[in-house]
Amino acid sequence: MSASAPPAVRPSVPHFSSGPCAKRPGWTPSVLSGAAVGRSHRAKIGKAKLSEVIDRSKAILGIPAGWRLAIVPASDTGAVEMALWSMLGARGVDMLAWESFGEGWVTDVVKQLKLANARVLKADYGKLPDLGQVDWNNDVVFTWNGTTSGVRVPDGAWIAADRVGLAICDATSAAFAMELPWDRLDVVTWSWQKVLGGEAAHGMLALGPRAVARLESYKPAWPLPKIFRLTSGGKLAEGVFAGETINTPSMLAVEDQIDALKWAESVGGLAGLIVRSRANLAALEEWVAKSAWAAFLAEDARIRSSTSICLKIKAPFVARLSADDQAAVAKKIASLLEKEGVALDIGSYRDAPPGLRIWGGSTVEAADIRALTHWLDWAFAQVEAEFLAKA
Repeated sequence: MSASAPPAVRPSVPHFSSGPCAKRPGWTPSVLSGAAVGRSHRAKIGKAKLSEVIDRSKAILGIPAGWRLAIVPASDTGAVEMALWSMLGARGVDMLAWESFGEGWVTDVVKQLKLANARVLKADYGKLPDLGQVDWNNDVVFTWNGTTSGVRVPDGAWIAADRVGLAICDATSAAFAMELPWDRLDVVTWSWQKVLGGEAAHGMLALGPRAVARLESYKPAWPLPKIFRLTSGGKLAEGVFAGETINTPSMLAVEDQIDALKWAESVGGLAGLIVRSRANLAALEEWVAKSAWAAFLAEDARIRSSTSICLKIKAPFVARLSADDQAAVAKKIASLLEKEGVALDIGSYRDAPPGLRIWGGSTVEAADIRALTHWLDWAFAQVEAEFLAKA
């Protein structure tokens, strides 16, 4: 292929953003026609639809009996903040961070809650902290999948079955695409707009029995805003976990999520969703293995994400450039592909190393990933020629 000849096959859907993510295959606005718009979310129809989201989510994810699941405001961020502000402070806390969102939770705990007994375990982008150093006498806060680094924990074996503290897991780019060991977790959060491609602003908060016990036995030293309050009179506010949302949800977004959950069921539930996401990663792994210029930011395949797949540029000419010029190369590749309409929003996250980030979640088709790889090579050739001409 010459540097000037674009590939013949284009991805059918160019949406590779890591959030909000691609809608499920075949989605059209017509799926929203049954939305309970103009109705109170507290009316019978509204509560029924909210409960349907909770029930279908529990069933697909295999959430155990005894767990509670709530729809909460402010996406995954709101769900994580509710957990941190409501539960932390009862004992020491280990904070794990290897990318920007984990760093954000560190900031909340260390600089906002100002917990003196917080211990931070960090790693550079592309790597994990030493999970063997985690103290399970403490509460532990971590992301299952680092959305901005493409690095995930390998499994749940590192989480102590006999832990004393709570395992608080931000699973926003993992839920519905990766196995979660519910018996090793106590708090799990995610958002609608990630793996299932739902609309923004709504989060999910799952609480295991140990988390519920913490809420009912511990009162933080700081005041809690209304949207963070999960208890009433010292007892869990059970209505929140039965579709009685703290704030007013978008019934259009609720309808869209019901559609996404029904689609998930139609492709084989969680097992089918995982297969789809792994197929996307496999398509990129096959291409990267042959590429002269692209490599995974997560070099260790055991901790490589199948959803937020992050690439770095290893071409020799790029290594000789300044940091700013390296970033410019990646941006030019992303910009050129967006201009061609074949890949939208694939630039690396602003705090991450220069590179590309391709969403490989379950709503993306592997055929589109394979088509994209040819365009990646084409765009790199254009950008390489431009930079070498300036040298």
